[in-house]
Amino acid sequence: MYPRSTSLAFASKLKLVSFALLWLAAFQLQSAAQAPAPPSGSTTAEAKTARYFDSIKANPLEVYAFLREMPKGGDLHLHLSGTVYAESFIEWAATQPNICVDPVTFGLVTCDGNAAKPPASKALTDGMLYRRMLYSMSMLNLDKSALSGHDQFFDAFGKFGSASDSPRFGDMVAEVAKRAMSERVSYLEIMLTPDNGKSREAGRKLTWPSDDELAKLSAAELNAFFAQKREELVAGGIVQPISPGTTSATQETKAQLDQLNARFRKLLDCDNSSKAHPACQLPIRYVYQVARSLAPREAFAQMVGAMEIMKAEPRVVAVNMVQAEDTRASMNNFALQMKMLDYLHSVADYKNGNVTLHAGELAPGLVPPEGMRFHIRDSVQKGHAKRIGHGVDVMYEDKPYELLKEMAAKRVLVEVCLTSNDGILGVRGKHHPLPMYLKFGVPVALATDDLGISRSEMTMEYAKAVNDHGLDYRQLKRMARNSLEHAFIGGGSLWRDANRFLPVAVCQSSLQTATPSAACQTYLNNNARAKLQLELEKAFAQFEKR
Repeated sequence: MYPRSTSLAFASKLKLVSFALLWLAAFQLQSAAQAPAPPSGSTTAEAKTARYFDSIKANPLEVYAFLREMPKGGDLHLHLSGTVYAESFIEWAATQPNICVDPVTFGLVTCDGNAAKPPASKALTDGMLYRRMLYSMSMLNLDKSALSGHDQFFDAFGKFGSASDSPRFGDMVAEVAKRAMSERVSYLEIMLTPDNGKSREAGRKLTWPSDDELAKLSAAELNAFFAQKREELVAGGIVQPISPGTTSATQETKAQLDQLNARFRKLLDCDNSSKAHPACQLPIRYVYQVARSLAPREAFAQMVGAMEIMKAEPRVVAVNMVQAEDTRASMNNFALQMKMLDYLHSVADYKNGNVTLHAGELAPGLVPPEGMRFHIRDSVQKGHAKRIGHGVDVMYEDKPYELLKEMAAKRVLVEVCLTSNDGILGVRGKHHPLPMYLKFGVPVALATDDLGISRSEMTMEYAKAVNDHGLDYRQLKRMARNSLEHAFIGGGSLWRDANRFLPVAVCQSSLQTATPSAACQTYLNNNARAKLQLELEKAFAQFEKR
C-alpha cells in the first residue's frame, strides 16, 4: 500500500490528467461544432461579412434584409400540402364548382346541396369569409383561436379539401419552387405520397395478426413474418398490379410524378427559353411519406412501397414517417414501426434506401414523461435514420449526452424547424435544443416544415436562429453547407472533410476560379451533390463580395 502522502500526490496528478482529458474533449467538441474563425482583423471577404453581420444583429429588420439575400443551400424538410399558402388553396377551390366551404370549420368540403355551405368562389367576394378561411387553414391569428397551436396546426391539413389532391401537385410544387428560388434556396426535398394510395391499398389486403399475437413472436420470427408480407406486397400491389387492369405503386408513382412535372413546367414556361422562370432549374427530389397513424399492415406496405419506388424512380430519394408523433396511434405503433424499418434495412435490395424520420417532435406535457425517453435514439439505432426531423425532446431522452455524441459520430443531421416548433409545441429560445446540437457537433440544417400553415419562409427560419439563439454568420453558413452535404441527391461530395469544408483534391483550385478545371468539371458532371455544393460556394463568394 502507498504511504498516504504518495497516494495524495498520485490522486492530485490523476485529477490533473482527468481535467486535461475533459478539457481536450470539450475542445474537440467545440472544434467539431464550428471551424476556427479567422482572426478579428482578417480581411477575407467571409470575415468582413461576418463582422458586418455582427454589427447589425441587434436590428431584426436589417437581419432579415441581410438573410433574404444570403445563399441558403437546401430545404430538406417540407410537406407539400402544408407548404402552400391558404390563399392559393382558396383561389384553386374557387375555380371548382363542386367545392364548398364548411360554415362551422371554414374548411373546404365537397358540395352536397346544403345551402348553408357556400361555394368556395364566394370567398373571393366576401372578405369576412375569406379571412375566416385563412384563419382556419393556417396559424394566422392563432391568438384569437380557441385551439392550441398544436391542434390548430394539425387540424389545418384536413381543411384543404380536394384543392390539394394529386392533380394540383404541379401547381403546388411550382409555388414552392418559385418562393424557394426567390430566397436563394438551391435545392428542395419535398414530402408527399406519390403513389396515389396504391401501397396502402395493397396493405389492406394483407392478412395481419393482432398486436398481441405479434408481440409473442421472437425477433427472428417477426422478421420472417415481415419477409413473407414483403413478398406478398411486391407480387401484388407494389411492383406488380393487384389485379389486371390496375397499376402498381411503382407504376402509379411514375405516372403521378410525370403529371406533376408536366404541369410544373407548363406553369413556369420551362420549355420557352425566353420566358422560363429561374425555378425551372431548381433541383427537386421527393420523399415518400408514411402515415404513422395507419393500421400496421398499411404502414408496412407504404414502407415497402417507398423502398421499391426508390429503386425504380430516381426522383424519390427517401422515406419518412409523418403525422403528429403524440397521437395514441403514433405512440402505440412506434416500437413496431421501428422494427419494420430495422427489418427493411436488412433486405439487401434496400441497403441504399435512405431513411429520414420525424423524431422527438414532442414537448413536456404533450405525452407522459416516459414517452419522451427513446424516440430519437430508436429512430437512429433501429430506424436507421440518416437524418431526423425536429429532435426537440433530445434532452428528455435517456442518457441525452451519450445520444448527442452518437449522433455527432454517425453524422446524423437534424432538420431543425424553429417556427414550427414554436407554433406547435411552444418550444423556443433557451428551451430549444439547437444550441445543444451545435455544442456537441451534431450536423444541423434549418428547414421550413409547413411554411404555408406556419406563415413562414426560409429567410424567417434563419432570422429566428439569429434572433432567438444569437447565431453568427459562419454558423448560418455552416448550416447551409450541411443541408447539401446531407441531401439525398446522390453522388460524391465536394468536400473530402465535410466538418472543416476542405475540398476534394480535384476541385481544390476551382473554388477560387470562375470556371472549374477540366478535371473538376468531370467530377462535377458525375456527382450531382458536388455540383450543387460548388454552386453554393460560388454564390457565397459573390454574396460576401458585396
